[in-house]
Amino acid sequence: MQDTSKQYDAVIEDCRSLFIKKMADYGSAWRILRLPSLTDQIFIKAQRIRQLQENSVRKVDEGEIPEFIGIINYSLMALIQLDLGVSENPDLSVEEATALYDKHLKITKELMLNKNHDYGEAWRDMRVSSLTDLILQKILRVKQIEDNQGKTLVSEGIDANYQDMINYSVFALIHLNN
Repeated sequence: MQDTSKQYDAVIEDCRSLFIKKMADYGSAWRILRLPSLTDQIFIKAQRIRQLQENSVRKVDEGEIPEFIGIINYSLMALIQLDLGVSENPDLSVEEATALYDKHLKITKELMLNKNHDYGEAWRDMRVSSLTDLILQKILRVKQIEDNQGKTLVSEGIDANYQDMINYSVFALIHLNN
């Protein structure tokens, strides 16, 4: 489990670095996005990963890795939006956004460590394609919850689904980086 924590941190270091650089370039323009828009961005990335896994011909020279990083960062943006609500204007500095990113990441990593303990690191025997399918399933669940105006009868909330998408993406990136 110690290796998983270190590998997780290494993956997140790249994601966080990209997030900070994009914040420097674009500011927090993403703060105007409603949750369904963020969910759709994640869906596009997951769908592209699935297409890359199924098609032998690529017309854009980008692989799965940048798409999984995008899923992680968009999911963290969604968790921040759930926490703060949507803004009419970009309203976060790089430092404020990074602090919120770190806050939600800490919670998400703790969830991963707890589940990883209980599941005995089963993800290590999973294929990247299966992790992709699980991410797509989580996206469809989130879309259904959004269509139900956030109401669920017995299901975990939207936040748990975004956290799972982050963790599945980290696992996929660990596999792809090895």
